[in-house]
Amino acid sequence: MFLRRLVTTLTAVMIAGLVIIIILFVIRLPSQGTPLTFPDVITLPAGAVAVGYTQTPDWVAVVTDDDRVLVYDRADMELVQTITLTTP
Repeated sequence: MFLRRLVTTLTAVMIAGLVIIIILFVIRLPSQGTPLTFPDVITLPAGAVAVGYTQTPDWVAVVTDDDRVLVYDRADMELVQTITLTTP
């Protein structure tokens, strides 16, 4: 009898937790503001091939196949910083 109540209680708690998580996702996701847009053109240095991309409201970063991160100013798409990655 005890085990039956325990399983029923745990099931109810898990269902309630799942419903709360879904409600939090629904509440938080749409309120992120204006979506970021992908820039029309990104000019990479000669020989660089993009393998990754990320962006913020202020800058855009491109990861290249030669282990560099190229950071561009979002306003004018000018290259502002180059970070060379070292892998162990």
